[in-house]
Parts: sequence; C-alpha cells; structure tokens
Amino acid sequence: MDDLTLHLDSAFWISAAAILGLLVLSAFFSGSETALTAASRGKLRSQADKGSKGAAQALEITEDNERLIGSVLLGNNMVNILATSLATALFTRLFGESGVALATLIMTLLVLIFAEVLPKTYAITNAEVAAARVARPIRVIVLVFSPVVSAVRLLVRGMLRVFGVRADPDSQILAVRDEIVGAITLGHSEGAVEKEDRDRLLGALDLGDRTVEEIMLHRSGIEMIDASLPPREVLEQCLASAHTRLPVFRSEKENIVGVIHAKDLLRAMYARMSDPGDGADPLDGFDILDVAMKPYFVPETTTLDDQMRQFLRRHTHFALVVDEYGALQGLITLEDILEEIVGEITDEFDAEGEHPVRKADDGSFLVDGAMTIRDLNRAMDWLLPDEEANTIAGLVIHEAQMIPAQGQVFLFHGFRFEVVAKKENRLSRLKIKPLE
Repeated sequence: MDDLTLHLDSAFWISAAAILGLLVLSAFFSGSETALTAASRGKLRSQADKGSKGAAQALEITEDNERLIGSVLLGNNMVNILATSLATALFTRLFGESGVALATLIMTLLVLIFAEVLPKTYAITNAEVAAARVARPIRVIVLVFSPVVSAVRLLVRGMLRVFGVRADPDSQILAVRDEIVGAITLGHSEGAVEKEDRDRLLGALDLGDRTVEEIMLHRSGIEMIDASLPPREVLEQCLASAHTRLPVFRSEKENIVGVIHAKDLLRAMYARMSDPGDGADPLDGFDILDVAMKPYFVPETTTLDDQMRQFLRRHTHFALVVDEYGALQGLITLEDILEEIVGEITDEFDAEGEHPVRKADDGSFLVDGAMTIRDLNRAMDWLLPDEEANTIAGLVIHEAQMIPAQGQVFLFHGFRFEVVAKKENRLSRLKIKPLE
C-alpha cells in the first residue's frame, strides 16, 4: 500500500492527464478525418453559399484530399503512439513488467472506444455539421504539417510507381458523374427516387455518352417530298403528313436539296392564290425550292449533348444525319433528344399506333423490333446490353450472327427471344420472356 501511494505522486497525475489529453486529441483527429471525407461537397457548397464560413473552409481543405488525410493521419498517429508510450511507462512503474501487457490492453480499449468508434460514429451521423466545426483547426494543422506531408507524399508516390501504380489527384473530379449516377440508382433501389425521376436524371447525364446514330429515325422511315411533283400534289402530301418539316429531294432520295416547313409552304401558296392574276392556275410555275430551307447535315457520331447545343445555337431543331461517306442515314430532331430525358412526347397529330411493348398472356412481352434497347430497358427495368446494337432486332441479329427466320427462338442475356413477325430482312416483332 505504501509502495502504491509512493508511486501516486505528481508525476503519475501529470502522466495520466497527458494520456487523457492525448486521447481527446486522437478522438478529434479521428472524428475530423471521418467528417471531412464523409461530408457531401454539394451540401457544404449549399451551406457556404448561405454564409457558413466553416463550410467554406471545409470545402477548401477537402480540395486536396491527399494532403488533408496525410496531415490528419500524421497527427493521429503521433498522439496515439505518444499516449501508448506514456501509458506503458506509467503502468510499468506501477506494476513492473506485467504493466506492458496491462497498458496494451487498457490503451487498446480506450483508443478503440473513445478515440475511434465514438467520434467516428458521431462524425458519420453529422458529417456536414462536424466538418464545418473542425475545418478551422484542421486547416491550421494542415499548414503546420505541410512540409512533412509533402515529403511523405513524394515518398509514397515514388514507392507506388515502383509497383506500376500512378496516383491521380484529379480522379475525384472525373468520378463526380459516376458518384451521381450511383446515388440515383441506389436511391431508386431503396425507394427514395421514383422510376420516372431516375430515368429523367440518368437520361440527362447520358447525353454526352450517346450519339445521334443511336436515336435517329432511320432513312427507311423518313417521309420526303419529291421536288418534281406538281404543286397541288406537294400540298396534298404536306397536308396529309403528321410532320411540319419534310425533306425535299430531287431525282433520288439520297439527294436532299432542302427542307420544307408546312407553314412556309402554306403561306407561299396562299399568297399566290390570293392574287390569281389573269385567271390562270395561281400555282402554275410554283417551285417548292423557292420556299424550302437549306438542309442541315450532321455526322452520325455527334453526341446528343453537342447536337442539342447546336440546335439551340442555330435556332432550329431538325437535322439530317449522314455517315463518313456523306450518305444519308436518317434524321434527328430536338424532340428526339428531349425524349431521351422526359420519355415519349406525343401530341394530337401523332399516329396512335400499337404500343411498342405489350404483355402477352403467357408472361412474355411482344416488342416492336425497331424499339431501341435503351427504351426497352427503361420501360421494363431490364439490363440488355446496347454496346453492339441500337434496336432489339439488331441485338438478336448480332447475337444470332444471322438473319433469323420467323419462329426461330434464341436464348441469351437471361432472356428468351422469339421472332414473331418478319418483313423481308427486318424483324418487325419479337416475343421476349425473362428466364426464371
């Protein structure tokens, strides 16, 4: 008893207080690391815009995560090692050689509970608030430890290069889009984001990765006007069409010489009919090319994002798509691009055709062969690949490595595909059923 009392002198209490203080510092470093790495930069930006200086400082120091983590880990390791060393010396003084094992056990529990789990749990549940609070002192610590951290960073990068690994400080900038996509997908799977909202958001994000070739109307489906037709036939065709803009060709359909707008055509013909002159047919000598617009051609490899910007800049929303040889491939409109974001857009003039996806009695789905794989995936929440083909019919032909006959059945990608209808070499209707 006298020996224990002898050891409980002022040096003991100073050491105990130092250990306690170091544990508090360790908790601060651990919580700060978790808060600053877990905090949403979007939320911090919103708080900073509202006047939060702590959030603004948190944004500033998290711009260089490598430097931040290096400084925090350096401080955390220093205080943990120092606290453990003091505890070992203290317990060795009190209990002799057995004090080493006792110090290891006690310090492990104290560090685990009070310097790791407790502060990190709080930081995770209040990431933005905690990040704003610790930003100022952590900023000072980063500045103080900056020379040491820079030296360590160079050493670490040199060692990584030996193993063929290159650290990219801008990788988080490039990963922002993937992070947004992942958050939207996860939110939908957890029920926090509706399917329609998910489709719109992902559709907008995908515009930069997709080309006009993927969504254009193929040339086989383009409605055109022959420039050599009599004016009245041109008028009849224009009035019978559901479209307001129609390409005009001469001699052959590959030779597009203009684009006529129904309003321009009707306005020009009305002006002639209002002034019949000597009583002859007012439409005699009318040339459709006099009122047609110059055609606007775009390459099939143009991204949807770039094409939408071009439409807005040129104040038009109709373009003809050509391949690398200048041959006509199809046409694309601004509405086509917007439909990739908001879904199908229809009005009172659109033809009321059969829905491209219809469920059959046996649980399978009847699908129009011209429907794009992306649209089918969005409609059914499927994951059919669209790297090698744009349409469902194209996917079947690609996988079969042949043009299937009507009635043929194929199994791939976890689905059963049956060719229900075929027109010449085109698969017009398919029956698709997910495999159990």
